[in-house]
This record gives sequence, structure tokens and C-alpha cells, in this order.
Amino acid sequence: MDYRARYINETNGQHHTQQKQTDSSKFGGDIFKAISLSNKGTSQSERIHPMDVQMAVFHHADGFLKQLMVTKLSQCQYALPLLVPDPFTQQIEFPLWTFRQINKSWKMRNTNNEIISQTQPIYKAKTPMVSFFRFGSVSSSKSQLMNSLINEKHNTFFHRNCPGSSRTRVLMDGVVEIAWFCPSGKYDDKFTDCVAFCNLHGDAGDHEKQLQILTEMASVNVVLLPQLDRNDRSADIIQNLYRTTKPLICLFTEDESSVIQIEKEKFKIGLKYRNQSDVSEELRRAINDCLPKSSSTFRLVDVSKHSKDIKVDEEDNDDCRRGREAAQKMMSLIEEKDLTKIKIKESFLPCQENLWHKWSQKNKELHQPQGDELEKKISEKKTEMMEIREKQYSSDISEFMKLFIKGMDSHAKHEKIFFLKWLRILLDEHTSADLSSLHNKYNETWKTFIELKDNSDKPEQHKAKQADLESISKQLQAAAFGLEHIMREIGQIYESCSSVKKNKKDLQIHFSSLPSLAAEMMISGFPLELMDGDAAHVPVIWISAVLDQLIQKLGDQRVFVLSVLGIQSSGKSTMLNAMFGLQFAVSAGRCTRGAFMQLVKVSDEMKTQMNFDYILVVDTEGLRSLELAGRSTTHHDNELATFVVGLGNLTLINIFGENPSEMQDILQIVVQAFMRMKEVRLNPSCVFVHQNVSDVTAGEKNMEGRRRLQKTLDEMTKLAAKDEICDAQCFSDVIRFDVQNDVKYFAQLWEGSPPMAPPNPNYCENIQELKKTIMSHASKSHGIMLKDLKKRIKDLWEALLNEQFVFSFRNSLEISAYRKLETEYSNWSWSLRSAMMETENKLYNLIENETIHKVEETDLHKQLKETSEEVKKLMSEFFEKDKDKDILIQWKTSFDIKIKELHKNIVKETKRKLNEILDQRDLKKKIDSERTHHENTLYEKSKELALKLKGKAKDKETLKKEFDLFWEQSVKKIIRDTPAITDIDIIEDLRKILSDIYQGRLPVDHWKESENIFHVQSYNDYVKVKKTCGLTGALTNVYRSAKGKLGYFLSKDDEAQIKSLVTDVVQQTDKIIQSFNISKMGYNISYIQQLTGYIKKTLTKHEEEQVKYVFKKEFFMDLVYSICKRTNKRITDQHRMFREANDPMIYVEKKREEYYSIFQKHCHGATSAAIFGEIICQKLKEPIEQSLYKKTARDLAGEMRTNCESLNGNRLNLEKHILKKLAEQEDFDKYMNYIKNPRDHFKSFIRDEVSRYITDKFIVSVLPKMKENIKLLQQKIMEAAHKSTEHVQVIRGDVGLWLKSFKQQLSGELIFSEKDLSGVKHDDFEDFNLLEDAIRQELPAIMSDIRFNTFDKKLDLTFRPDELLTDHFCQCCWVQCPFCKAICTNTIENHNGDHSVPFHRAWESIPKRIDSEALGIESRFQRLESSISEFKDAALLANSD
Repeated sequence: MDYRARYINETNGQHHTQQKQTDSSKFGGDIFKAISLSNKGTSQSERIHPMDVQMAVFHHADGFLKQLMVTKLSQCQYALPLLVPDPFTQQIEFPLWTFRQINKSWKMRNTNNEIISQTQPIYKAKTPMVSFFRFGSVSSSKSQLMNSLINEKHNTFFHRNCPGSSRTRVLMDGVVEIAWFCPSGKYDDKFTDCVAFCNLHGDAGDHEKQLQILTEMASVNVVLLPQLDRNDRSADIIQNLYRTTKPLICLFTEDESSVIQIEKEKFKIGLKYRNQSDVSEELRRAINDCLPKSSSTFRLVDVSKHSKDIKVDEEDNDDCRRGREAAQKMMSLIEEKDLTKIKIKESFLPCQENLWHKWSQKNKELHQPQGDELEKKISEKKTEMMEIREKQYSSDISEFMKLFIKGMDSHAKHEKIFFLKWLRILLDEHTSADLSSLHNKYNETWKTFIELKDNSDKPEQHKAKQADLESISKQLQAAAFGLEHIMREIGQIYESCSSVKKNKKDLQIHFSSLPSLAAEMMISGFPLELMDGDAAHVPVIWISAVLDQLIQKLGDQRVFVLSVLGIQSSGKSTMLNAMFGLQFAVSAGRCTRGAFMQLVKVSDEMKTQMNFDYILVVDTEGLRSLELAGRSTTHHDNELATFVVGLGNLTLINIFGENPSEMQDILQIVVQAFMRMKEVRLNPSCVFVHQNVSDVTAGEKNMEGRRRLQKTLDEMTKLAAKDEICDAQCFSDVIRFDVQNDVKYFAQLWEGSPPMAPPNPNYCENIQELKKTIMSHASKSHGIMLKDLKKRIKDLWEALLNEQFVFSFRNSLEISAYRKLETEYSNWSWSLRSAMMETENKLYNLIENETIHKVEETDLHKQLKETSEEVKKLMSEFFEKDKDKDILIQWKTSFDIKIKELHKNIVKETKRKLNEILDQRDLKKKIDSERTHHENTLYEKSKELALKLKGKAKDKETLKKEFDLFWEQSVKKIIRDTPAITDIDIIEDLRKILSDIYQGRLPVDHWKESENIFHVQSYNDYVKVKKTCGLTGALTNVYRSAKGKLGYFLSKDDEAQIKSLVTDVVQQTDKIIQSFNISKMGYNISYIQQLTGYIKKTLTKHEEEQVKYVFKKEFFMDLVYSICKRTNKRITDQHRMFREANDPMIYVEKKREEYYSIFQKHCHGATSAAIFGEIICQKLKEPIEQSLYKKTARDLAGEMRTNCESLNGNRLNLEKHILKKLAEQEDFDKYMNYIKNPRDHFKSFIRDEVSRYITDKFIVSVLPKMKENIKLLQQKIMEAAHKSTEHVQVIRGDVGLWLKSFKQQLSGELIFSEKDLSGVKHDDFEDFNLLEDAIRQELPAIMSDIRFNTFDKKLDLTFRPDELLTDHFCQCCWVQCPFCKAICTNTIENHNGDHSVPFHRAWESIPKRIDSEALGIESRFQRLESSISEFKDAALLANSD
């Protein structure tokens, strides 16, 4: 794009000064004689005319090179060849094909003085045309005069006074060149409309055919000639021009007169002895006078209509013609369609848009599961994704796509390239009008929107304009229809067929051939979409298949990946075009975003300097696009940027101007994303390019700017590193960057004001300097093999899918502020939950005591009001006073809503839970109250049955059948009104809570991969070194370098600290869980939240102490997971007990046999006393069972303390037996568990010992104890019944008094309440002896139903013998020696004084006995020794590098 290339002087010989050495006296001092003699025998060096060079290349070029040449000439604001005579045959060629890629933009004013913008392909632009000819030999330059009309500062047409010009030229005579003047909409524009200027080189009289064509097409003819002479051979031609109706302007080089209008639209201007600027101004005015009156307009595509003898390149080239016909056939299908309507585009491209976008969204959700998503839900998503693929597969291929595939599959190489180029040209032509109109509409709406934004009185209008903007944005997206959309459809056809593993029925070729077509396109120089920015997704299957085909066609070539990142309209595309001649897929005015890749072949000469065969340029489109703002999000832009930077060996970061703020924000997110994506090994580097810097010395002057850039990048890297617990200290630790050499300043692109300004030569020099820098980076890089690139794309994209959190923010400051807000939110939410749990506990007691009978939300809101007000106050203070308040304010509304929702939900949840407890209580009361009715009904039924079945009373089958029918009907009614208590899933609740904490950022497979933290060999992988670890200067770099390669190694002291921390957390969480009283109150997810909150708080507190490390988030997650997994059974068992006691279904089922027995007795005519006696015995069964089990457990624990060798001493004795057992088992894992988790191992050993003892001694010890205890209980019950009978008979009391006395007699032995029997109908009876006899008769049967061999399973966890013994042995100190892991023998937990142990285990050279003071010294020595060792290792490693 350097227009100065035209002025390179070329001669047949060397440039030199001719010298003639003669005797000076020979001329006698006569200059006239000397000059005269010096002229003899000398001549001017034969110089090659620059335009001959241009035309020679043009004549020898193929269609593609000609088009490239003309496009570049147009970019340089040079005139273009319009009519070109063949040098040998003089056949005139019209190179229409070469104009097809040129677009011109201009602005003009309408009748209302409004500026109208126009952008059109130049071949179809309808403009007036001014043609210039000369007749004869003239002294003035016609081309120079034309330049003064178009751009007086630039030589649009090459003329005789240009550098390098010569008198002789071979190939330019007869050539017609064309150039356009494009107005800028300013009042000082030379012409108010776009005007074409044609220049016929040479004497017009010698080129009649060209003259005839031009005069026919022209709106104004301008003739340059010495003077008018009737005898001149051109007199007739000029006479004919004068007689036509078209305006004619004659310029006479031998005439001195100023402009004279001879007659209407006929002018005469003299040039002799006149100032050229005056002549130019007169000529401009004359042309402006003529143009409005001329009806003639000119279009390039119509040139061939003016002569049949012209050869049109598009028609003469068979490949070009066939390619055009194939493209036109496709275009005929969409010519009459309104593409701004979304459905129209979908009809041609059914596999993308809605279906592809849905699939992409599902895939992202699959990689970012929320905490409450079960495997079933994940499976459902996969099924939905497969269904979308099925829909894509079953959708019909449009006729449009069929024609494209046919064109790509059947044509020869050149024909295929012509076909693709034609298709791109025609698509651009078809969509440009709609896009231009929509852009103008968007701009107008945007202006109104901004005005309304400042006017707070019109919120509704402002909202309506916002909706309009979003609507126009969607129309812009729909109207964009280019080659990239067609290839996107091909990719989706391939991916859908690949997923279902079948070929589409209407696909002409096998789907496996489609990637080959795309690979051929890339080899031919066309770009391919790598990341669909609209769906924000990489079609990995398609891209992998295309790269496989590239490997197959080219071999596994080594490529250097050059990524380019820049905000829209920052000059990025122009830079790539100037540097590599690349034309990416996005045409002017198209609103597409995404990443595109294009292959650039490295020349054989360059291969000697570099280690690769191709440069793969990855370009981004649509970053921070205004028109896409309705759909675009910061998230998508950040994701796109991270992807291309991660992919590149080098990234060009393009910035418009000297302020990098926009790109800085994106880069911060990129850096933080890289820190999070540890599994993808990335080593990117970058170069900053500042475009449009006007000061040529900016590079030297802007050292302060560079320093600020470096400082800003480093600061944001440190901020991100702090969040991610990463070691990076500066930007170049993450992305390689040298502030001295990797910051480039580019001059302004245009030399003057567009649209007529040529490219700035300094810009071109800057491009070359940048190219050298890229090559310098490339020469030091090994690039990447294509097969490895395929893997990198897949790995990088997978990592991006799993790390979505950071992409939602503008920069690292936002992330840091948001995380701080998350922490505060956690505290606020816990305050509300904690207050509500306290309220819930109070209300539960009131419910149990039957003080309240209904819980209302208003009551709960009142209870929570004080805490809620306090939380609001804390929130307000945080958002108003925090140092990051300006950043935080954007989330204030959303977090206000979140807190309100939380408040509402916990109130609703608490109300639901308490009302369920009320319902359960009322249901039990209802069942008990209805029992009287049931018994009365049964009593009546039994009487009726007795009469009906007289003599058949022993028919049990009939009785059972009648009872079952009655029972089924009764139970259905009871269960229907009250919901059952559901099972719980603690691990899934934990997943939900952690997902809330990390905002859905949990790795997909973390739960599958997470370790049991109690069994890990070392905690090295769970920690990172603190920033302030005491290292300074050069040693810091050495240490960081070593640590970067080897990771952070914990000392033994550190390992012991963390081990102790884990043990403490486990002990405390056990106590917390015990305090929940789940067996009585049931399970609540807030219990798990309380556990995670405690663990998080404990870890944070530990990190704030004098430790050299901080924990990774994986440590917290694995610790919480391991603790929950460990306590899962305990919590589940307690909830099961709660359920068995409170679930209506279970409750009613328990009573089935009791009811049946009463039913039988009624049927058999039993007395009321006998029936009541049985009911009492049935009620006593469970209390008897629990009392028996507890007494047996206590007795067993005491017996084992006496008779079991391992348990009959102190803890040291127990430890001896543990070690003995480990030695016998020879199980290394168990031994390591004992060393690392002694408390858990002790508990496990005690459980095993108790279980073994019960099994071994069941017959001889356990069973006798239980029988003895049950006998004693039976005696006590009968004594209580007898005493109650005597008491009632003495005072003549009733049944109620008997029950009260009976309960008091047993209160020390059983948990039994007379209210359990209140409401049970029993006929009043006075014979309490009969009742006593009934109890004596029924009690043995109840006792015999109790199962002895399950007592330890049915007993509450707290009362089991192993728990009793565990409490006895394990309520002591568990601190371990940091060296040998021996356990402190003090029997008091958190005791005063030092820890001690009588014998240490063998450990290197430590003495057998060590007192506490020595242990302290040794420990301090070990820490020092460990630090020195780390420094030595780090230094050695750094030196080896």
C-alpha cells in the first residue's frame, strides 16, 4: 500500500554522471563553446517508464493478480486501467473483473442540507463521467491538470513531471484510465456528487475506438489541444464533439484567454502563460456548470455495451464465466427475498441460528452444572443435545446449499476460486443496500436514544427506543449473509451427520467429504470461521475434521499461529491486508463476530530463517461492536479474546490511538482466565500496536506511556493472581511481553482527509517494522504442528467452557470487587439463616408443648425483622463506603433482590417445615382421636360379625379379610391429606451449596476426581506459597523460577500443622452435627451450609496466622466433601429415625397389628379391661425396647472395660493393642491411616472390638444380660400395675387416675405418657384387678416380640456401647509429634502446658526420650533447615537453567 513504489527509478544502465575530460584552455573561457562541444556524443540514459512497468505486469498477470493489482491501486488512490489495448493485436480489453472487489464511500448533501452516506461496489455505482483527451503534441500535462481537479496533493494520474517519468513509453498509449472523485459532504468539496474521470493516454486521433466509447459514455468531454486548425487531422472529430448535445470544454495550450462560454454548455479555456491553479478552478467551475444539465450517467458494467469489439475479461475467461454462472444460479434463489426477516435466512440455512444456538447453550450448561443438578439432569441435557442434532440431521438441505456443495465439489481449482469470489461479490452486492439502510437507521435511533437518556421525564420513550435498537440489531444480524454463513451451515451439516453417524438423504456427497472442501478453500487462501461469535461457540468436531484434511493434503506442517485482537474499527483489517494481503470473511457493513483463521504460505527464502511452513493468522471480528450491543455481551467478547490469545504463538493487540483502556479491560480478563485454566499449557506472547498516532516521534516521547502501560498490566496481573492464588507477579509472567521492543506506534493510515486521501507512506513503513518484529518472534519459536494445533483448539475450548465465571466481568478489579461482595453476601445470608434457625428452634418447642397451632409468614417476618434491618444497614454501608463502591454499585440492585428473595425463601421454607411438623403432630392427634371412633366401629362390627358368624368364630381368614378392607380404606384417607417425609441426599445438597458459593464455577468432574482428604499422602497439591514469604531481591526470582517448575513443597512442620487443622475441623464438625438434634427435628440443608461456613471461616483464620502458604479452593472443597461423606451415614440414620417417628405412613403401619389384635378381641367378645390391658402393653413395647437396649449397652460397656484386653486399661494400653493388630494384619494402608488419622483409627478399632465382642459373646454374655434386664423390667411393670390398682381401689378412682399412677411408678424406668392413651375409648370398669390380670397375660407376648440380636442397630447412636467407650477413650489430647507422629498422652483435651509422650517412634537420629523443651528446639531447627533446603534447591535449579 506504499504509493511511492511507483516512483522507483528504473534504467537499463547504472545511474551515473557523464563526464568528459578535456583541456580547459581549449575553450578559451567561452561557456557557449564548452556547452556546445559537451553536447556532442552524449545522450540521456535510457529510462524505463514506471507506467510501462505497471502495464507489463498487468499484461502478464492472471485474473486474480490483475484484480489484486487494481484493488491495491485503488487503495493508493491511483487511476485504474479501464480500456487496455493488447500490445500486439491492439484488441481492446475491458478488465471488468478487476473492479469487482472495489468499494467506494462518499457523503453528499440532499435538498434538505442533510448529509447522506453512500458505500457502493464501484462497478455498479451510477455516476456522471468526465472524459479527457488530447489531440496533437501539447506543452501542458493533461494528467497533471486532472490531478488538480481530483486531489491536488496526490498524483492520481501519472504525468510527465512525476519522479521517474521519461519521454519514451511503450505500453501506455491508447490506455484509458479511470478515477473517481468522492465528496466528503463538506461545503468546500470540489464536486457535490461522486464523479468519474477518464483519461485517454496518447493522441486521441490515433485511438478512435477508445475515443468513440468515451465520448458516448461521458457526461462532459474535455479536449486538450494546441490550437484549433481546420486543416488539422483532428478537426473533424472536434467538430463532431462540438455539434453533439453533450457539454464540451476545449483547453488550448497556445491560447492565453481565461474561461469563455462560447455557447450553451460549450467552453473555451486558454492555458498559455497562465497560473495552473487559476486554470484548474475555471475548469472545475465549468464542469460543475455542465454536470447538472447533462442527462448522461455512467456505470462500469455498461462499458461493453458501447462497442461489440471490446473484449471483456469476464466473458473471455471460461473459468470466470462458469464460476459467475454457478454463483448467479445460487443468487437467483434469494434475489427476491427480504433477508432482514430472520425466518427467511433460516429457510436457506436451517442447521444454524436457532438449532445451533440451542445446542451451544446446552453444551455450555453441561460443562457448567449448577449445584443441584443430578446425574439424571446431566443425562437429560445430553439427550436434549442429541435431539437437536437429530433435528439438524432431519432438516432438509435447501436448494441454495445444494447448489453450493455442487459448485464446490465439481469445479476445477481455478473455476472453484472464481465461483467463491463471485459468490462473495454477489452476496455483498445483494446485502449492501439493506445493511447500509439499517446502519443509518441504527445511528439515527441511537442519537435519539442518547438524547432521551439524558431526559429523565420520558422513561417510556427511552425504553421504546432501546427496544427499537435491539430490533434493528437483530435485523442487521439477519441481513448479514456471507460466505462465512454458508460455511457455518456446511459445518453444522457435518457435525449433525457425524453425531448420528448417518449421511443426509438429500446430500449429494457423503458428509465425510465436506471437511475436504473447507480445507481446499483454506489452501486457496480463503478464511474459515474458527469460532462462531453469534453462538459464542467453537464447532470442535468440524474444525478438527477440517484440520485433519489439511494434514492429509499438505502433510503435518509446522505453523506459526499469529492471533490478532482489536476493537471493531481500530484498523486491524487494514493492517492485516497491508501486511499479508489478507481479505477476511467480513465485508464492509457486515455485522459478524467471531474468530477466523487463514493460512499464509511462507516463501522458500523465509523458510531458511524460520522453523515453519505456514503462518496461520487468527483474526477476531465484532469486539465491542455497537450494533451488536443488543445481543453482544462482555462475556462473549472476553471469551473470544481469551480463545484467540491462548491459541496464538504471538498476539498482535491492536489499539486505536494511544489509550489502551478498552483492550486493557479485555486483557485483564484474558490473564485471569489463563491463571484459572491450569490444565491447558499455554505460553502466549504479545505485541501492542497503537494505530493512528499522529506524532512521528511518539515512540521516543511516549516512554512514560509505556511505563504506565507496564505498570497497569502488572498491577492488574497481581490483582488477578491474588484472587486465583497464583504466583504471577507481572504481566509477562502470564503473557510474554517486552515493553521496550513489543510496543509499536503506527502513523495515521491516511495522508490527508478521507475519502480522497491516499495511504500514509509512514504507515507502510510501520507495517514493515512490525513485520520484522513478527518475524523476529517467529524465528525464536518452533510454532506448532497441525495435529498439535487441533488438540490445542480442543483443550483450550474445553477449558474455556469449564471456566465461564471470569468472562462476565470487564476487568480484574471487577472480579476482585465481586468476590468481596460474594463474601459479604455469604455473611449477610448467614445472619438471616442463623436468626431464622433460632426462631425455628423456639417455635419447635412451642409446637411440642402445644402452645401454638399455626405458623404464619407474618409472624416469622416479625421475628426476623430486627436481623433483616441490620442486614440492610450493613449492605447500605458496604455499597456506600467500600473503596470499590464505584464498581460495586452496578450489582447493588441485583444483590438487593437476592437478599429479598433469600429472606422470602427462608421464611417460606421455615413456615413449610414448621407447618409440616404441626400437620404431623395434628395427624397423630387425629389418628389417636379417631382411634376411639375406629374402635367403636370395630366393636360394633365385631358384634355384628359375632351374630353372622355364630359357630364360625374361629374363621381367622374371614376376620382378616374384613379387617384388611377396612384398613386399606382408612389408611388411604389418612395418607392422602398429609405428605410423606422424603429421603435426603447430603452430597447433592453440598454440591448445590458449593455451586452457590462459586457461582456455578465448579469443575464438571470435580466430584468424580476429588480425593478423600483424610487419606492423602501430602498436602503439597492443596497449597500455594504466600506472596509475603520473606524472600527478596534476586533470591525471589530464583525461588519463584524453581517453584514454578517443581511446585510448592511443604515442610514436615507445615504438613503437621495442616494435619492438626484437619483433625480439629473434624472434631468440631462432629460436635456441630450432634447439636443439630436431627433425630428429633429432622434434617435441613442449612445444616450443611453451617458446616461449610464454619470450615471456610476456620481455613481463613488459619491462613492469617504465621504460615507460609495459603489453601487452594480445592482444599476447601475436598475437605468439606470428605467430612460430609464421612458423616453422611450418621446424618442419614438420624433422619431415618426422625422419619420413622413422624412420617404418617410409617406411623400408621406400625399400628396395623395393634388394631388387628383389638379387632380380633372385639370379635371374640373380650372384656373392655382385657382390651385396654392389651393397648397398654402395645404402648409399652417401644419404651421397653429402648430401656432394655440402653441398659444392656451400659452393662456391656462396663463388662468390656473389665473383660476385653484391649479396652480394660488406659489409652496407652488401647494403642498397644492397635499396634499389635496392625502388625498382625500387615496392611500398609491401615498403618498409614493410623499414623495420619489416629483419632478415626481409634474409633474404628473400638467399633470393631465391640462388634467382635458382641458377636463372640452373644450367647454367653449379651443374651443373658438382655433376658435378665427384660425380666427385671417385667417385674417393675407388674409392680407398678399392682400398686396403681391398690391406689385406685383405696380412693375409688377411675381409669384416668389409674393411668396417672401407673406412669409415675414407671417414670424412672420408661419414657411413657398417659396422653398416649387419652382418647382411646374404653368402657368404664371398676374391676382393676381384671385390668392387672390382662396386663400380666399380654406383657410376656410383648416382651417376646423384642429382637435381641438387633439392639445395637435400633439404639440411638449416642447410647451404643461403642460410642460410650469412644467417649471414654477419645476425650483427650490428639496432638501429634511433628517428626514421629506419636500422640500426646495427656488425657485432657486442650490441656495446659506442653504436649508430651513417653517414647518417640524411631525417626532418623532423634533420641528415644525427648522432653518438651528439646522437642520445641528441634522443631524450630527443622523449620530453619527446611527453609534453607528450599532455597538451595531453588538456586541449583535456576543455575541449571
